[in-house]
Amino acid sequence: MKSHRHELWFETSQRREFINITSHIASCLKESGVREGLLLCNAMHITASVFINDDESGLHHDFEQWLEQLAPEKPHSRYRHNGFEDNGDAHLKRTIMGREVVVAVTGGKLDLGPWEQIFYGEFDGKRKKRVLVKIIGE
Repeated sequence: MKSHRHELWFETSQRREFINITSHIASCLKESGVREGLLLCNAMHITASVFINDDESGLHHDFEQWLEQLAPEKPHSRYRHNGFEDNGDAHLKRTIMGREVVVAVTGGKLDLGPWEQIFYGEFDGKRKKRVLVKIIGE
């Protein structure tokens, strides 16, 4: 069985952002040489997320609005976590959107549904953060 590990790094210009990373992940898969197996992709920071959904701007806007209703950024005083940082909301948003995705690899390709894309979700940006891609299989 083969095993391949790759790190992707992101530094967003905004505090919150959704980035389609499907092509990055597909490149990692190609580099691995794995034809049949599993791919794990996870955010290595507690205020960032990796998730699968549709790449549609209206949906991304809906995510932003929904997450902000569930865990508003301000007032910062509403979160006990915000003693030294002001990112309590980002931790909650990451929990809702998830840490990682696992995708089947079939015939050397990501085995995604017709509209599925892989996204990096940033909830406390403007600094460098990494995403781990781990691929195992034959």
